[in-house]
Amino acid sequence: MREIPEEVKKEIERLVKEINYHNYRYYVLDSPVISDEEYDMMLRKLKELEEKWGYILPDSPTQRVGAPPSEKFEKVEHREPMLSLDNAFSIEELIEFDARVKRLLGTTNEIEYTVEPKYDGLAVELSYKDGLLIKASTRGDGYVGEDITLNIKTIKSVPLRIEGVSVVPEEIDIRGEVYMNLDEFERINSERQEKGEPIFANPRNAASGSVRQLDPSVTAKRKLYIACYGVGYCRGMDFKTQYEFIQWLKEARFPTPVVVKKAKGINEVIRIVKEFEEARKSYPFETDGAVIKVNSFELQRRLGAKTREPRWAIAYKYPAHQGITKVVEILPSVGRTGVITPVAILEPVRIGGVTVSRSTLHNWDEVKRKDIRVGDYVVVERAGEVIPHIIGVVKDRRTGTEIEPKMPDNCPVCGSKTVREIGEVALKCINFNCPAQVEERIKHFASRRAMNIEGLGEKTVELLHEKGLVKSFIDIYKLRQQDILKLPGFAELSSKKLIEAIEKSKKTTLSRFLYALGISQVGEYAAKLLAQNFKNIEDLYYVKIQKLIQIPQVGEKTARAIEQFFSNEENIKAIEELKEMGLTLENPEYMEKEKPAPLKGLTFVITGTLPKPRDEVQALIEQAGGKVSSAVSRATNYLLVGEDPGSKLVKARQLGVKTISYEELIKMLEKE
Repeated sequence: MREIPEEVKKEIERLVKEINYHNYRYYVLDSPVISDEEYDMMLRKLKELEEKWGYILPDSPTQRVGAPPSEKFEKVEHREPMLSLDNAFSIEELIEFDARVKRLLGTTNEIEYTVEPKYDGLAVELSYKDGLLIKASTRGDGYVGEDITLNIKTIKSVPLRIEGVSVVPEEIDIRGEVYMNLDEFERINSERQEKGEPIFANPRNAASGSVRQLDPSVTAKRKLYIACYGVGYCRGMDFKTQYEFIQWLKEARFPTPVVVKKAKGINEVIRIVKEFEEARKSYPFETDGAVIKVNSFELQRRLGAKTREPRWAIAYKYPAHQGITKVVEILPSVGRTGVITPVAILEPVRIGGVTVSRSTLHNWDEVKRKDIRVGDYVVVERAGEVIPHIIGVVKDRRTGTEIEPKMPDNCPVCGSKTVREIGEVALKCINFNCPAQVEERIKHFASRRAMNIEGLGEKTVELLHEKGLVKSFIDIYKLRQQDILKLPGFAELSSKKLIEAIEKSKKTTLSRFLYALGISQVGEYAAKLLAQNFKNIEDLYYVKIQKLIQIPQVGEKTARAIEQFFSNEENIKAIEELKEMGLTLENPEYMEKEKPAPLKGLTFVITGTLPKPRDEVQALIEQAGGKVSSAVSRATNYLLVGEDPGSKLVKARQLGVKTISYEELIKMLEKE
């Protein structure tokens, strides 16, 4: 391996330190001091230097995402148990907690407590050695959790190295809560609902599900946050109080709870708890209570713990905002991708100062599971002060006149037959000219990687749809320049250019057109597969699932979606109309010679630093028919070994797995 110049090392170290500082300013303090462009330029420069010289620091911001998916979570034993908290549901129970603490300590003096909001998320532990993050784990059963290090690293507010303080413990386990803001929770659920995937019941489940992904790149796509508030095992530093520890966390650039207050005596605790209850309405995240802790660590040690709970802390739970009202109607609502969702129309009811008159029921299975009927009285809760949902039926109030809702056989908007794939919860309308879906479908249809109609962006599509000029794909090709000139923001030249771009898009490839159609489960890759196996669009009309699943990379779910799409008469009619208007589809993919697959059927595992970035090497292997796994097993054919290999090399030798160098891999790829 070539020697790295000292000035290169220093530049990489400088960039890592500076970018991590700016991450702290942006993600923890919400107070950036440089522009996004400056940040991006620094990060790009760092990536280029790392790739060129292969010198990557363990706390480099480039290491937050990019690890291959894991096959399972390894177990992690906590050095100090992660206990759960006992709950108090009334002020009287808080007073009893204070009396119990005093009794156990043998004192009548007022106890000093800390009070902080109770985050509704996933409890985790971050383990640091010599200031460097080496492990992250879930609470699990309190004694043994799961290794989620790669996923936690995708949360940009988590420090990869402890900085900003004069004293760094030799080893320290920091506890916190991973959570999701309400707007991100709604975005993810909306996205999952449109794809026909099960939705998350609440932000806590969404955060937990995101952190426990086997593929860290999935976690990275979701906006997660963490609030650090507790210490487990610690060596090399002695904290006296909880409040002192929180201040140290802040100085060490850890995100901490939005507010932490000291309180002398239980009356002050009660005042702060009530203050927090009012303030939580303004928080962007969900909090269901407040956590009260004895401030002194020495007193905490004296109080000790019960089997599962510390005696020195308690969680006060706020009463849920609920109301009881009547279900007037259950109506089907068509989303932008054709998913038909049941929505309960309610007799208006005031809950937590807001009038609630409707609630999504998520999917038809949920309606059946909860046995919700038109005419029922139901309990409605506003979770997190924002999202109203039905948590149950008051069956004692039934009169026998309630009506069970039925799943619609036809789309309530366009009248097309609805479909429901086997094993899926989503009911769908697959008519791509359905007015309820048309705006989003047109945006996708015109996008750069689909029909590539330059100038037909989101705002223009919305404007054309609003003015009634475009109600389907077909209407795009009926537009005239005088129509566009009537729109705000368009002049002679811009309107002419848009018409020219629309005309130009009529000549495209079969794979682009298939992708543009927005068929469920068919992205760019699946569209290319279809183009490779079907010469003309007509060959797909009324295609059967049995033929589609003969294509090795096409699964049953994708095949069924394609079959349903091309068995819909309205869809075929629309395609034929586009052809009559001049649409021509070339298919170079079908004519291509089949590429050699010298690595077909072989499984590789990669360890160490290679001459090229790992993702590029993985792509080379997969393009040649091979498969890349994250863990060495008896099924592994080759371990690809680079500089500074890890423990995978030891395991490969134990199992007798053959090892090869990067140069040997290239020779294998060159074989026809």
